[in-house]
Amino acid sequence: MFRRSFFGVAAAALTALGLGEPATAQSDFIIVQSTTSTQNSGLFDYILPKFTDNTGIEVRVVAVGTGQAIRNARNGDGDVLLVHAKPAEEKFVADGQGVSRADVMYNDFVIVGPASDPAKVAGMSDAVAALSKIAETQATFASRGDDSGTHKAELRLWDEAGVDATAASGDWYRETGSGMGATLNTGTGMNAYILTDRATWISFGNKGDYDILVEGDPTLFNQYGIILVNPEKHPNVKAEQGQKFIDWMLSEEAQNAIASFEVDGQKLFFPNADKG
Repeated sequence: MFRRSFFGVAAAALTALGLGEPATAQSDFIIVQSTTSTQNSGLFDYILPKFTDNTGIEVRVVAVGTGQAIRNARNGDGDVLLVHAKPAEEKFVADGQGVSRADVMYNDFVIVGPASDPAKVAGMSDAVAALSKIAETQATFASRGDDSGTHKAELRLWDEAGVDATAASGDWYRETGSGMGATLNTGTGMNAYILTDRATWISFGNKGDYDILVEGDPTLFNQYGIILVNPEKHPNVKAEQGQKFIDWMLSEEAQNAIASFEVDGQKLFFPNADKG
């Protein structure tokens, strides 16, 4: 991704030639480093126009895995970070890379699998026990393997199960190195179990004979947080506009918009900003 300095020089040059918008118009946007689930679910398409209508500020989303989003923000390639890996988010702030962190919304992770269910985990609500059965039977499991928030949650669950799944990489454990949608496509094609966030699963259109087999475990809770990238570390950060976006995301208007977003009659995210 090009640095904003490049865009500024290019915009100024185009304006001088009469070929582009004024530089002031070009600067009225922010970059949000976020996850694939918030983008692919359609949430941003639903709520961001409301923010732009209110403020005139355009929001440009870079949708990648949480690990990559945090690395991008550490490089100063963004104004706001909105991801779902709380320990990594808190470290980002503790390292001085972010100003502060706030809860925005949550959903949960689920384990999906084929109707044949070779590991016999259907109906289980204990995710760790279900993964143990998958490992014991060496049933195929498709992992994102991309340092995303979902991948981090999956590795934590394997660790709690006492299973070194990565030692079976290339055997029953398959790492796609891809986003959630691509991993779902790959996993369903190989009859594999998959850990996914519920929002992406609901929005996924190629379910075939797959269904949610494991859900309801408190350990599958999936919290999203929002952080302003520290302008003292990265002077290019648009702190005023970025903070306006954060304040709006935590506002009653945005929280109500998140709550009203549905796909096929199902809520994908549940707002829980601290109103205190």
